[in-house]
Amino acid sequence: MDDPLQDKETLREVFLNFSTGLGIHLRRYQQEVALAILESVVNGQGRSFVVMFPRQSGKNEVQAHIEAFLLKQYAGRGGEIVKLSPTWRPQSINAMRRLQRLLERSQAGKSDWKKEYGYIFRCGQASLTFLSGGPQSNIVGASASLLLEVDEAQDVGIEKFDKEMAPMAASTDATRVFWGTAWTSTTLLGRELRVARRLEAEDGLRRAFVLTAEDVMVEVPAYRKFVEDQVARLGREHPMVRTQYFCEEIDESEGMFPAARIARMQGSHPRLRAPAPRAEGIYCLLVDVGGEERHPDEPAARRDATALTVVEVDLSTLGDPLLRAPRYRALERRVWLGASPSQLYAEITALAKSWRARQVVVDATGLGAGLASFLEKALPGRVLPYVFSAASKSKLGWSFLALVDAGRWQEWAVPAGQRDNEQA
Repeated sequence: MDDPLQDKETLREVFLNFSTGLGIHLRRYQQEVALAILESVVNGQGRSFVVMFPRQSGKNEVQAHIEAFLLKQYAGRGGEIVKLSPTWRPQSINAMRRLQRLLERSQAGKSDWKKEYGYIFRCGQASLTFLSGGPQSNIVGASASLLLEVDEAQDVGIEKFDKEMAPMAASTDATRVFWGTAWTSTTLLGRELRVARRLEAEDGLRRAFVLTAEDVMVEVPAYRKFVEDQVARLGREHPMVRTQYFCEEIDESEGMFPAARIARMQGSHPRLRAPAPRAEGIYCLLVDVGGEERHPDEPAARRDATALTVVEVDLSTLGDPLLRAPRYRALERRVWLGASPSQLYAEITALAKSWRARQVVVDATGLGAGLASFLEKALPGRVLPYVFSAASKSKLGWSFLALVDAGRWQEWAVPAGQRDNEQA
């Protein structure tokens, strides 16, 4: 055996001594994850792991311990680690700060490591490169010989990973770890979880570490009160509670908007096709941009639609001691199927002027970027471009659910016997 760390018991002893020397005690469930990953790295096994921890249970801390340990152990023989996060700021920045804190605590002190170009940590011949996995980042060319990490993998695009990230470990068969919190089965994290479990069934080697709040409570009694408060406030079946604390994936079509939540969105106000004369309400437009029709024979179901919602902002609820926040009423919704940018520009501009919209929030992703730019020129100071990414979409989804559950979003009332899409 060339490397004494290839012995499982030796690896455990050396790593736990290293961790203890940093003055931070890792919990048993953190140690179990770290040792499985390190065993794959030092033995060149090239396994792929999925690690799902509940929020605030120490996922990022165990990451930093693994990274600091590998940098120290491979300083004399070399090796590359690459870590990707959905965003540079704050996620990559926070990860670098956490690693730096551990390196400064290590026995050898700061003198044996250095930081290069603002995003590469180096100990001797070993390095760790931090990169953003956002949709606009340019990360082709990096290589991982020891470890490839994808943090918050549920917020990283699958196509982005397959095209630009996976090749980083292709020639080296480096160990890969997908860290994150449950969301839906269609995310990168969800896909890799299914792969890990299939491989586990084939060879019996554990690759999926999925912990729940109950697992954490065993070692952290204070965590129980925190989670119980969340459950009491939101309900056990709330998507945030299910995914963030009990690591349960939810079905994208049913889990987000069950019947109870849809009922909570129903208001009593009528639909308005146009603002009332001399109306003094505060109106905003929300625009989700779809693609232009490309072929007349393309089935309608496969074409992307642009949707616009007119929202009235009710500030009277700012004085409500429980809400202390605005309420939003959807008054009107327009849908264009395969419309050209010029048509969308003309009609959205006209609607913004007709409703005297204070603000127009526009999907500025992909094809929407050009439309948002033109609208900004036509409606100076009133257009707010919004760029969708996996991370921003997730954040927006949680924020909207919180809005709905607080009773702050209301759809118009549909008269009895009339379908919502009928022209009244």
